[in-house]
Amino acid sequence: MQFISFRVILKRIKAVFYMLKDRTVPFRKKALIIFGLVYLVLPVDLIPPILFPFGFIDDLILWIYILWTLKDELDSYWMGEKSEDLSRKFSGKNMVEGVEYKVEDDDKE
Repeated sequence: MQFISFRVILKRIKAVFYMLKDRTVPFRKKALIIFGLVYLVLPVDLIPPILFPFGFIDDLILWIYILWTLKDELDSYWMGEKSEDLSRKFSGKNMVEGVEYKVEDDDKE
């Protein structure tokens, strides 16, 4: 099991924003993060926040689960492995210009 430091957790939390902006990330992964954010700000909790140190345990457990589930995806964003999504930049453009080609039939009888 990989040792997880506080710095790694902070970088994964920062990577959440970049992951949400990426159009190639599946909707279910984005929905998991949105659900976690909504649960964090809603006043309805499993353990009420009035019980100060214990009131935030359910939020903490939920976010540990989310960060653990998406750890590989989030690590690719802050480690620089995620490539740029060029689908919007080159959408609908003809990228091959000035090339001559000829189609030959392989089924010669």
